[in-house]
Amino acid sequence: MTDTVPPVTTSNAGLPENWSIAELADLLDIVRGISFPSSAKRFEPEDGYIACLRTTNVQRNVEWENLWFVPEAHLKRDEQLVRPLDILISTANSFELVGKVAQVKQMPVKATLGAFISLIRVPSQLDARYFYYHLSSAETQQRIRNLASTTTNISNVSTKKLKTLTLTVPPLNEQRRIVEKIEELFVKLDAGIQSLKQTQALLESYRRAVLKAAVEGELSREWREAHSGELEPASELLERIVQERREKFAGKKYKDPASPDTSGLPKLPEGWEWVTVDQVSKEVRYGSSSKTNEDSTGIPVLRMGNIQNGQLVADALKYLPTEHEEFPELLLEPGDLLFNRTNSYELVGKTGVYRGTLEPCSFASYLIRVRFLSGVHSQFVASFINSAYGREWISSVVSQQVGQANVNGTKLKALSVPLPPQAEQHFIVDEVERRLSVVDKLETTVEANLKQADSLRQSILKRAFSGKLVPQDLDDEPASMLLERIRAERQAAKPKARKGRKSNARPTKSNHAEQRGLF
Repeated sequence: MTDTVPPVTTSNAGLPENWSIAELADLLDIVRGISFPSSAKRFEPEDGYIACLRTTNVQRNVEWENLWFVPEAHLKRDEQLVRPLDILISTANSFELVGKVAQVKQMPVKATLGAFISLIRVPSQLDARYFYYHLSSAETQQRIRNLASTTTNISNVSTKKLKTLTLTVPPLNEQRRIVEKIEELFVKLDAGIQSLKQTQALLESYRRAVLKAAVEGELSREWREAHSGELEPASELLERIVQERREKFAGKKYKDPASPDTSGLPKLPEGWEWVTVDQVSKEVRYGSSSKTNEDSTGIPVLRMGNIQNGQLVADALKYLPTEHEEFPELLLEPGDLLFNRTNSYELVGKTGVYRGTLEPCSFASYLIRVRFLSGVHSQFVASFINSAYGREWISSVVSQQVGQANVNGTKLKALSVPLPPQAEQHFIVDEVERRLSVVDKLETTVEANLKQADSLRQSILKRAFSGKLVPQDLDDEPASMLLERIRAERQAAKPKARKGRKSNARPTKSNHAEQRGLF
């Protein structure tokens, strides 16, 4: 008997005449990454070691930085060596990132891949770039995620399930025309995206410059000069604040907070004073650690994610019952400053001011509320903490634990902040808000344009893989014939068992390992 080639199954509804649909197993090869003990990895190259790519290297492009190196002895088959045009796929990751792909465009070092990624190798009869774009499209990415099995915090796509993924296959010449058109359009799109990101960076620089000028007194310099002799100096304001503080704590064991050590602080404009947060506040309090819920009939609770760009935003709110035992003590009042005491290093210390837009409202335990005494504009203090000066102070006092950075209430109370005359505080706050409101609007426009660019990218890919991006050429060899030839070559390449005999050979150590899914 002669071997027969199984027919290629297609269902071409809605596709051009010469196109086909096939499962990934009929088209491409999947090679799983290697396994190795954690103790075997190195962070610098050594003799006998090979670079090992992992999920963190699978970005939009393959990133050849932050490599691990493992003993080359863990490499069992040559096919586990990464080659140019291979498509790397993250097969174990969070649900949002599992299935993410990147194509190898250069090989700066000899490399293999770790167990949480696999490579998809495209045979020479097909265009590898076409299948990279196909696998990276939003529609295909969603179908890959749908194949994943998900546990508490990780999703996994098995090779068996990945092989069942269906892909649209045009004639080879059309694959190449599609790739050329995609890359032509993406070059223009990427140029626009780069311009938008440069605009974002300029807006962020301007935001920082406004805050810096505000808390240095440069933003109000001309106004201050125009009102020379009319302003009550901050020293007199501070005397009233101190007296109010003493009266508030009358009858209790009380001691005036220490004045700040100004020896290392910058010089302030005439009429300004350095003060500590403790000196000018009547309360510094942590928020509630009670478990919140989704019941919107309760009291909304602001969390660290609600502080964005120095503002409080009412997104993704959680709630506590109206009769919660910590109320009314933990209800916010307009003008309360909220400081994010625990977050990543980049985000810890972000600060916003509650303006009463949600009333009543409370706050969670990762935030600290500062309630100031009369004459202190909380928004001015927030501007200082959000400025470069505030970030520098946070860097000097932050403590780091298990990926979380923390600045506690004691450190916050000791923070030295500038205190301008009361009228000047109001002028500065108004001027900062006027300027940054323009920045906020521009940033919103840029963000919308970036989202539109991403939608356009996906629209291009969707048109490409439905046969609508480039015209068809009926003289091209139909994809069905191409697939039958590939299938026949694969069938011929399979090892054939000797007729009339059963193999009693025991699996090798390598085969045992492969059956256990170690490679």
